Amino acid sequence: MNALTFSRLRRTALVGPLFVAGALALPPIVASAAGEDDVRAVFDQFVKAQNAHDVAGVRELLLDSPNFLWVTRGAPVWGREAALKRFESLYQGTWKLSPDMSNLKTVLVSESTAQLYIPITFNIGAPGQPAPDTPFLMNQTLVKTAAGWRIANILPIPLPAPAAAPPK
Repeated sequence: MNALTFSRLRRTALVGPLFVAGALALPPIVASAAGEDDVRAVFDQFVKAQNAHDVAGVRELLLDSPNFLWVTRGAPVWGREAALKRFESLYQGTWKLSPDMSNLKTVLVSESTAQLYIPITFNIGAPGQPAPDTPFLMNQTLVKTAAGWRIANILPIPLPAPAAAPPK
């Protein structure tokens, strides 16, 4: 074997494993995009179930844990069952979510944990009462379970009302 043939064989032996290693590095990027899409899909289902006042639909999306946390009006609601009871009472009046999907941001913290952030407008009102638009920044943490992604916490942050236009 001459030096030129040996050099080609050595290059081929090095390039092949490097190509395989590079190809193996690509799937996590694809998996990451797929995971973010799955998280978005759960959020879409959550909004649809909320707006339909579908307690059973919301139940399927919330993590079945006493550590599930929803902060509402500055008060914590711990556990899926307590949250569902609260949602059920709120559904008796006006309860509508209008997310700004163009500003939805999902971050996969790990293979089994995701963070979701989105500006959202709530219309919340007692039965028969007007329901003003109230802007919030919605934050949710989702965890991947054997049954799929589930919402582990709901942390809405109310935004201040827009400033009134100055008089002319």
